[in-house]
Amino acid sequence: MNGDIRAGVIDVHAHWLPRDLLPLPPGNPLGGMNDRDGELFLGDVPLSFPTTAMTDVDTIVADTLKAGLGARVISAPPFAFPVHAPAEADDYVAAYNEQLADAVSRTDGTLIGLGLVRLDDAGAARRELTRLAAADGIAGIAVPPVVDGRSYDRGVPRQILGIAAELGLSVLVHPMQLPRPEWDHHYLVNLVGNPVESTTAVAGVLLGGVLEELPGLRICFVHGGGCAPALLGRWGHGWRTREDVRRGSGRPPAESFGLLYFDTVTHDPEALTLLRAHASPDRIVCGSDYPFDMAQPDPVGFPSAHGIDAAALEANGRRFLGLTPANDS
Repeated sequence: MNGDIRAGVIDVHAHWLPRDLLPLPPGNPLGGMNDRDGELFLGDVPLSFPTTAMTDVDTIVADTLKAGLGARVISAPPFAFPVHAPAEADDYVAAYNEQLADAVSRTDGTLIGLGLVRLDDAGAARRELTRLAAADGIAGIAVPPVVDGRSYDRGVPRQILGIAAELGLSVLVHPMQLPRPEWDHHYLVNLVGNPVESTTAVAGVLLGGVLEELPGLRICFVHGGGCAPALLGRWGHGWRTREDVRRGSGRPPAESFGLLYFDTVTHDPEALTLLRAHASPDRIVCGSDYPFDMAQPDPVGFPSAHGIDAAALEANGRRFLGLTPANDS
């Protein structure tokens, strides 16, 4: 990443979208985002936070400092991923990335950006990723876990991970709340759907041998990796006993699991403890999910109270972003 950031804990998981891009990319079925008397809505659904918390850089900077953070990494909300009509989304993607670079450049290292990219066309993705790699204050991209029923073990999504690794860009994988009829109540599309999406992508990366092919890839899964820490033993058993499970990878999934990054948004100390039991201690990074209602309200205090100190969170965040340690800057 070009440029540097403020010292202190880095929240790698927060969201920003400029007002002119609230209508969302072409083909989006959700009705666009809109402001109603200062509150942000997704279609007709209230999102329960002020519009400025998503759109106004000064508000985000103030909230970052209020949370005791040194810096915050901002990316588009998952509704803005260009997946519904990707061939028509080039202008939206370019506009977001241009405005993101401008926004973070005005914050004296308090905000870092993760851009958008098409996931259906490796050539288009390479062009945009190359521009992002040259932009000050941009560390990488944010992407959904599943694209057209596929994850990152095959097809164009896997190629994009290769391009990101080649260019030294970080990748943050954030779920999209994909609808399923059994999740149409109790907010299960988020409470169950989001962790399941992330778990699918973690499994694809591990069992598909992605990190064996791309050992330098910096890829982070939010919400503590979803259900993956609890399923790692099951995946390992399957890898040892079934040829179809181990066909794509040459080492057991637990071995590659230690190369993945995960954020701390688990909402449960026991879930964080389980994540720590399986993940590498230098790959657990601070997250918040700001400004959504499912956010961790104390992104520094929660992990610090459960065994991950601020110095480790800062060092791990810098490592994920491809930055030198703070004392070497």
